[in-house]
Amino acid sequence: MIEQKEYARRRKQLMRIVGDDAICIVAAAPERVRNNDSHYPYRQDSDFQYLTGFGEPEAVLALIPGREHGEEILFCRERDAEREAWDGARAGTEGAVARYGMDDAFPIVDIDDILPGMIEGRSRVYYHFGRDVEFDTKLIGWVNRVREQIRRGARAPHEFVALGHILHDLRLYKTRSELRVMAKCAKIAADAHLRAIRATRPGMNEHEIEAELLHAFRRHGTVPSYEPIVAGGANGCVLHYRANNAPLRDGDLLLIDAGAELDCYASDITRTFPVNGKFTPPQRALYDIVLAAQRAAIAEVRPGRPFIAYHDAAVRVITAGLIKLGLLKGTVQKNIEDGAYRRFYMHKTGHWLGLDVHDVGDYRIDGEYRELEPGMVVTVEPGIYIAPDARGVAAQWRGIGIRIEDDIVVTHDEPEILTAHVPNDADEIEALMAKARS
Repeated sequence: MIEQKEYARRRKQLMRIVGDDAICIVAAAPERVRNNDSHYPYRQDSDFQYLTGFGEPEAVLALIPGREHGEEILFCRERDAEREAWDGARAGTEGAVARYGMDDAFPIVDIDDILPGMIEGRSRVYYHFGRDVEFDTKLIGWVNRVREQIRRGARAPHEFVALGHILHDLRLYKTRSELRVMAKCAKIAADAHLRAIRATRPGMNEHEIEAELLHAFRRHGTVPSYEPIVAGGANGCVLHYRANNAPLRDGDLLLIDAGAELDCYASDITRTFPVNGKFTPPQRALYDIVLAAQRAAIAEVRPGRPFIAYHDAAVRVITAGLIKLGLLKGTVQKNIEDGAYRRFYMHKTGHWLGLDVHDVGDYRIDGEYRELEPGMVVTVEPGIYIAPDARGVAAQWRGIGIRIEDDIVVTHDEPEILTAHVPNDADEIEALMAKARS
């Protein structure tokens, strides 16, 4: 759990950056209707979560640096015994102050009357335009109400500033508390993958293995951080496969890309293994290339190295391996320059990880890839995908999709692998599956 004092520190840090003549406005995620009067499970907006830890909808945070009557204001739902009997307990305005450390709190129904007065006198409004069109319209309306009072001496904001660049750069660097949550989340996800690997047998269905993952996630109080991919055989060549409803055949590989979410923090793991517990020689040859590429990439996840360095390392290893197997022709350098390797490896090797699976933060600064720094967390996920209808490719290679993904913390020294609990070495995977069948 992230303690309230850390959320308070984040709010203070953001206010120091934006300055005393600004106001920051961050809205909670709206509830989403699934069908008729049923809603999707509620998940808080990541930026709102980062600044408050407040998990309810219908809330707005206003940060007003230097305001005499309180800098940190939360508009939220009031306590309501009748609604709480249906939907569960609410913090209310009292709880927003007592439990969440706000300077003051007001009923969300009063925001139209109160927030314009807080905007008045501020020269800049920091906000996420474009996320919620309905809230965008409300905010513009509040600012226009202030502008209408200019002749009476009111001072209206003259600038809207995108909040994302500042806030997302803060989110890029994880604190010790965040890393503890992410390590726990990664361990739960790794255990789920182990459960799935042990359970897999020829003749089962992909959805049965998905059920094993979901059981492990929920048993430990987490939810999936994204829709799990459970892709048997040629389905593993579909990067964002979603159906999870095909039979698992003897002799095929199974690619599982699944992560857990704990306290809104994500993990992201991919493992590929043989359905029957034993790699075929072509599967093993390709698998070992991907694993070597991942190891070379992880070695580049160090402070001072540009973000792109670990992708480049993976590309070199994969390209050389595919040339050695005869799947590519020519030199490594020529294949990289021409992008020929992209026929079999078409995505980047990783991304930021945190409150979002594809977490926020700029990858480039002034046109150049930013350098990795301690506290950043990335995924490292090289792969090889040979479509079942790939032309000019021998039959033994077609329909094989392999990806190996782990979550890596940039430290002052060696990279820390949060997801090492689940093996990725082919021999270890075979031994694990053999033991599960004995």
